Amino acid sequence: MAQNTSTAVMQRRHEPKDSLDDFPTPPWATRALMENVLFPDCGFHFPRDFFQSRSCWEPTCNRGYMTRPLREYFGKVYATDVYDYGWSGQQRVKDFLWPDKSKLSRSYDWLIFNPPFRLAQQFIQRAFELHPEGVATIVRTSFLEGKQRHKELFSVRRPNIIAQFTERVPMVKGRVDEKASTATSYCWLIWKHGCYDTEFVWIPPCRKELERPGDYEVAT
Repeated sequence: MAQNTSTAVMQRRHEPKDSLDDFPTPPWATRALMENVLFPDCGFHFPRDFFQSRSCWEPTCNRGYMTRPLREYFGKVYATDVYDYGWSGQQRVKDFLWPDKSKLSRSYDWLIFNPPFRLAQQFIQRAFELHPEGVATIVRTSFLEGKQRHKELFSVRRPNIIAQFTERVPMVKGRVDEKASTATSYCWLIWKHGCYDTEFVWIPPCRKELERPGDYEVAT
């Protein structure tokens, strides 16, 4: 039998259980959340200056590829990670899933992150425990599947917006790469306190318009 070498099979992510799952988010994909999901008239009706008065915690900051674009929109962004990647913008090494006795889990208006895939449900549920105004996470679209996940997460608290990318978001291990490609589909899931309906939206092709000079440079 011939070996299956299709892109969809060859590019699946299989990480060890103790892996940091180091697949940083291209900055344009975070701007897509703001520009094409939270700002447009598709759910929450946020004015463009709304987030300037809000704080955000990014608990998987990696090398800052998501935190830096978030700081273009939020008045304050607190950046932590379980590992020190050497990025000067990281404010603390912190395990998001571990209770913080030092009170650094204080109130933030929004929590936005790209979690390790195998821990995504735990990250989302931990975020709910902190009672923020909103939670947004980028996940593989396949995260929406699964009987156990439906029972423990989506049937208990379903997202208010499911925002599916119509173009692929290349995530490469250990770096962001302008020339990378991927067979993996991603979406944003957003929860807002006090909202109960679920809306499915498509993020239109927007990479070219949302990329900025320096996005793919090594963060220092």
